[in-house]
Amino acid sequence: MSNEKENNDVGNSKQEEQKNEAQEQQQQKKVRPRKAKQDKPPADDQGIWRMNRRNVFTFAGWLAFLGFIATATLGFLRYLFPRVLFEPPTAFRAGTPDDYVIGEVDTRWMEQYRVWVVRTRTGIYALHAVCTHLGCTPRWLDTEGQFKCPCHGSGFTQEGVNFEGPAPRPLERLHIAMENGVIVIDRGIRYREELGQWAEPGAFLEYT
Repeated sequence: MSNEKENNDVGNSKQEEQKNEAQEQQQQKKVRPRKAKQDKPPADDQGIWRMNRRNVFTFAGWLAFLGFIATATLGFLRYLFPRVLFEPPTAFRAGTPDDYVIGEVDTRWMEQYRVWVVRTRTGIYALHAVCTHLGCTPRWLDTEGQFKCPCHGSGFTQEGVNFEGPAPRPLERLHIAMENGVIVIDRGIRYREELGQWAEPGAFLEYT
């Protein structure tokens, strides 16, 4: 009898221990602290773009740094590729003296260069085909032996001297020279009769 009673006591104590452990586990689950809920940012929160004082200085610093890098890069590229204005050459080769007939005005260079070439018995000269009144382009009238401006009626002789209309002065002559038997005309160098420049060597090419 005593043994049975002891066994029953042992069994009851184990059950009570198990029951106590179960209760403690349940209590621990109930007592276990929950994680604090994190506050959600408002819908209009811009994060790192929110402009507080610190962000303003940071943004300004980066902007200044990037501006410096861009300026230095552009300066370096400009140094490598300097700005050079490429203009077409003002001089052109106009053939040989034998290509021109004595006493005639040659108009072959009018469309491309606005230049007339005139050969006389003593030499050759080149006239700039620009009216000295308002810059229109005169026409050579072979039957009348004169240059006539269609804009305001200015007239010029075969030598380029103005004789009628509002043109205030003669046509300009262009620099003409001979290089290795070829005529070279430079439109960048001009000679004005009223300044006495037609008497200069480059205004007339002597050739007989």
